[in-house]
Amino acid sequence: MLLSPNLVRSTLLLWVVFFGNAFSYYGLVLLTSELNGHSQCVPTEVKSVASQDINYRNIFIASFAELPGLIISAATVDRLGRKLSMSGMFFLCCLFLLPLVVHQPEGLTTALLFGARICITATFTIVYIYAPEIYPTSVRTTGVGVGSAMGRIGGMICPLVAVALVHGCHQTASILLFEVVILLSGICVMLFPFETKGRELSDSVSSSSKQMNALI
Repeated sequence: MLLSPNLVRSTLLLWVVFFGNAFSYYGLVLLTSELNGHSQCVPTEVKSVASQDINYRNIFIASFAELPGLIISAATVDRLGRKLSMSGMFFLCCLFLLPLVVHQPEGLTTALLFGARICITATFTIVYIYAPEIYPTSVRTTGVGVGSAMGRIGGMICPLVAVALVHGCHQTASILLFEVVILLSGICVMLFPFETKGRELSDSVSSSSKQMNALI
């Protein structure tokens, strides 16, 4: 049912958004300690010895971004709509991460990660509002569950790929990978077939198709 002609576009786009959201969210959580823990790239064996030099104050500051992220998502989701607020936060997150392709001072790194964490927290919140509204009642829990599972795959892959690049002294490649994933997620949000703000939830796939055609 999720890949039926009426739902296949929304389902595939939603899988990409869930994957990108989790990949980016958990990646930023890990990058907060990775980028704040060491002022420059050093060999892995030296890094393991210096691992106790992590600045936990900066990690706490960046982690505190969760709160304004939740507030922003609550303030924009009904005013701007699900698609605009979510895509806007994705693109803004890209802007915050862009300067980190090269090494930045510790204070600026913390500030940029703080802004990026705000944005990705907001998108993570909004996607869990938007996803149930896309699907009709008959497949709603299945659709959201499968989408969430795709997100967990992204969360599992992230430390194996993106964060490992930082350990290997490839910060630029790591940040560029995050940029691509986040940008692609924002584009996918814009490609969703309809906005669900103020839209009544449908009960079946056929009724959902009729509502979608009426909106289009």
